[in-house]
Amino acid sequence: MAATADRLDLNLLRVALAVHDCGSVTEAARLLDCSQSTVSMALGRLRVALGDPVFMRGPKGMTTTPRAVRLMAAVRPLVSQVDGGLLHEEQFDPASTRTTFTFAMSDVGEMVFLPRLLERIQAAAPHASVRTVTMKPRNLELSLEHGDVDVAIGYFPDLRGKTFREQRLFTHHFSCILSARHPALTSGLTRERFLQLEHAVVHPEGRSQEIFEQFLQRHHVERNVVLTTPHFMSLPMIIARSQLVATVPHVIGVFFTRWTEGIRAVPPPFRIPPIVVKQHWHQRFRQDRRHRWLRGQIAELFNDESDEWARHGAHQEA
Repeated sequence: MAATADRLDLNLLRVALAVHDCGSVTEAARLLDCSQSTVSMALGRLRVALGDPVFMRGPKGMTTTPRAVRLMAAVRPLVSQVDGGLLHEEQFDPASTRTTFTFAMSDVGEMVFLPRLLERIQAAAPHASVRTVTMKPRNLELSLEHGDVDVAIGYFPDLRGKTFREQRLFTHHFSCILSARHPALTSGLTRERFLQLEHAVVHPEGRSQEIFEQFLQRHHVERNVVLTTPHFMSLPMIIARSQLVATVPHVIGVFFTRWTEGIRAVPPPFRIPPIVVKQHWHQRFRQDRRHRWLRGQIAELFNDESDEWARHGAHQEA
């Protein structure tokens, strides 16, 4: 009976090599740190797969059949390579690596993550570099799979399915930003007042703003939209010099009020679903040492306990 590749198990070949080199089942079992019965059963399976006795008992121990001699010569380099190379987990030393860590994140994500993340990487991996990218969902999926992007950090609702892994970091909410002179700051931003105001709406590359827009659609809430823009960074100048209101991720509200005197942030008059911020990666890199180190740094830096943005600004009303 001719043997086929799918009938030969690498472990069977490893056992055969041990018996061949040791000359006995007992010594082979000791070398492999297993029982004699395990070795005997493996040899039985190999005999069936090859249709050959493989080993014969002789006056000086086990002798190998001519066919098995040829097999041992052919598989020894393969087994040696697997045992000594392919199964040896590559080490990762952050102190000496010159790798480039690539993250997918939005402009808001860069504000939240990049300062602390860059600081940590420069301290632990001083020779490494950091790159951030934004891309369409399908391109991001392929880039994560191929290793062109290490981790996507933020709100990425399309990264689902069995091939991707994720870890929750923290949860953020939304804020409404207005001019510091806006009358609504005195009278209070009620639902009725919110609907009466003129609005600036941002449609950025990042996906978190979709949460608020979908909430409005589900509840049939219509705003008086005066301005639509793809950019957050133009809002401070616009809001400070107008009576417009914009509903934005909380971190944007904190950032603008921290650096712009003419802006104030207040809770929206709705219970809007939160923004669940996660890190995402492809399952191919689940056990990769470099990747595990990087994901560990992210998880240590960004979580509910260490979220610096949650301590600032107003929270959403119940």
